[in-house]
Amino acid sequence: NRWLTCKSLPPGALERIADTVADRVRVPWFAGAVKINVSLVPPLVLLPVFLHVAALHFLLGLVILTSLPVVVLWYYYLTHRRKERTLFFLSLGLFSLGYMYYVFLQEVVPRGHVGYSQVVALTCGLILMLAALSRAKKDPGYLPIPASNEKSSQQGLPSKGVRGSSNGLHGVATSGAATGRAVNGEAKGYSRMSAEEPEGVKKDWCTKCQLVRPARAGHCRLCGRCVRRLDHHCVWINSCVGEQNHQAFILALSFFMLTSVYGITLTLHTICRGRTPFVALFYCPGAYSDYSSALSFTCVWYCAIVTAGMGYILLIQLLNISYNVTEREARLALRDNTGRRLLGGLVIDTGQYNRGFLCNWDHFLSLGSSPPQRSAEDIV
Repeated sequence: NRWLTCKSLPPGALERIADTVADRVRVPWFAGAVKINVSLVPPLVLLPVFLHVAALHFLLGLVILTSLPVVVLWYYYLTHRRKERTLFFLSLGLFSLGYMYYVFLQEVVPRGHVGYSQVVALTCGLILMLAALSRAKKDPGYLPIPASNEKSSQQGLPSKGVRGSSNGLHGVATSGAATGRAVNGEAKGYSRMSAEEPEGVKKDWCTKCQLVRPARAGHCRLCGRCVRRLDHHCVWINSCVGEQNHQAFILALSFFMLTSVYGITLTLHTICRGRTPFVALFYCPGAYSDYSSALSFTCVWYCAIVTAGMGYILLIQLLNISYNVTEREARLALRDNTGRRLLGGLVIDTGQYNRGFLCNWDHFLSLGSSPPQRSAEDIV
């Protein structure tokens, strides 16, 4: 009514309308209507439409393939600023894989230049990548939240002399602890060391989860949980990357890179005969001679853009592992100006856990191999 009468809307009206519409989007089911997450819908609808429109003409393809990464980045920063979890990126990634595989089978394989063994190899790579992704979606190493955290925090902490900080983290003062900066760089104040921990490895208190965090653990503001050896929150898997799933995350990225590059190579060899894949990616005169070739070429460029982005993420991850630093520790080191920029700023070496290339990789490969030991102080 306010729109029709050209009256101004009250503050927050659009947000309430959007929340109501999202709550009403449901699919009838046997056990009752199932609520559909609205963030799942745009990739399923818009991606095929954009790719088919981009295949109509070279200029349309240039405009759409240039604007798609911009829109995705804008949506990422929008949700990241609001501290919202979204299934948009996971839906976009999974549907992109399925749709690219469908186009490959429907448009590229029937041309007769791709062998049966090559299709099997591509399919196996896709299955292995999805298996690794499924493992990466599992528990990243959440710290257990005490059942009576509210009561214990109110009764025990004031007598210990809790000191607050600007970002909601507190240090806990105990006998033998010293005042100083917490090991994760998030707060300055009192910290507590367990009797079983070696000297120099400190723990800090998280007021959000009401527990003592071990070294290198961190609180994810999107998941609302503390994670052991927290690396970062990945929007592409809609979960944190921590001690328990970091290996699977790297494996999923590696399988994706190998499968994507292999699929791009097979497609370019089919639609741009006689040219190397790199040359064909930029110069393929017959790509828009028919709609089938144009759609395949457009999908190749879409895959190339996504592969370049994922390749950059994988490169940063491999460099961080080589220096035994997590993405979170690197970000905090930059904020506190306590790290060294190496390799043109691609990696931030904090120097705190770096024990050499081989030892760092040995430490990474042994992550999650044995359950973490909990001290008597943590249990109490």
